[in-house]
Amino acid sequence: MDMKLGIGLYRHMLKPDYFQFARQCGCTHLIIHLATYYDSDSRIVTATDASTNYGHSLAMDPAWELDNLLALKKEAAQYGLAIYGIENFSPADWYDVLLAGPKRDRQIEHLKQIIKNAGKAGIKAFGYNFSLAGVWGHQKKHAARGGAVSTCFDASLLDIQSPVPNGQVWNMTYASPDGGFLSPISHEELWQRLRYFLERILPVAQEAGVEMALHPDDPPVPVLRRMPRLVYRPELYQRLIDLVPSQANKIQLCLGSLQEMESDKPVYHYLDQYLAQDKISYVHFRNVKGKVPCYDEVFIDEGDMDMLRVLKQLHQSSFDGVLIPDHTPLMTCQAPWHAGMAYALGYMRAAFQILEKGGNIE
Repeated sequence: MDMKLGIGLYRHMLKPDYFQFARQCGCTHLIIHLATYYDSDSRIVTATDASTNYGHSLAMDPAWELDNLLALKKEAAQYGLAIYGIENFSPADWYDVLLAGPKRDRQIEHLKQIIKNAGKAGIKAFGYNFSLAGVWGHQKKHAARGGAVSTCFDASLLDIQSPVPNGQVWNMTYASPDGGFLSPISHEELWQRLRYFLERILPVAQEAGVEMALHPDDPPVPVLRRMPRLVYRPELYQRLIDLVPSQANKIQLCLGSLQEMESDKPVYHYLDQYLAQDKISYVHFRNVKGKVPCYDEVFIDEGDMDMLRVLKQLHQSSFDGVLIPDHTPLMTCQAPWHAGMAYALGYMRAAFQILEKGGNIE
């Protein structure tokens, strides 16, 4: 089988015009985001608003119910698209899993049901990011070619040790703040929390036919906001793989995040290492210039990584998972996001076709 071209769509994008756009760009698969954030009246709010809102019970969000997953899958299929994976739990559904709090076991049972429903719906992958500080501190700059707006990180512009308030995890507020801050923990404690989660979720995922795919840290620094990080160097993915051996224990290969990391060897070495173990679930295909503590996310054909070399490695290893563009720069036009995505997808589709026909893309 061949590599699959996909696109990531957030919950508000799961509608016909985005499905049609994806198919027109040559996509056959989707990675979807269903995570939501709630205010104190249980009203859904956007992620950008969620930092000032809180309150959520463990009642199943209808979006995660099997019937709704099947309905969404059927709608996407009308446009020639298959749902390959879901990315991210809602922070309010698993904050005590991350914090080792009193509701941890109850929340894990809730997550198990979500994974079971995904499996019954024929959804192969579930991406997650086991992080306390989450994705934080990025800036928008005109850093990509031609002055396109892109996501960047410059630690010198931030107080990266600003503490995380109590009641907040992953930059989202799940409970009324009390004026205090999360107590720092060790890296070993965070790895133990991950082990606790995986020992309980992986048997369920494996039985359901779902791959649990861990996203690396972004930004990939050892400590952020006084909280330890898990996979902030490429070799730490091996620790995840060995932590709880399971066919369902896989990695979400974010190429940009790996390239941003300080490392002893180039990305291509680690890519071969994880491909040889069949541990890559799906791929975030993006390029960057620079490394921590300062880097810029750019167009896929202008960064420090040889993306054609990466595609050739994946193809030669018979990787048949999904690749999606990620964090594409915003182009100067009436549809900045669409143009940036279309540019990346066109590049990827052309390279796929050359490889499939036995051509050389070096």
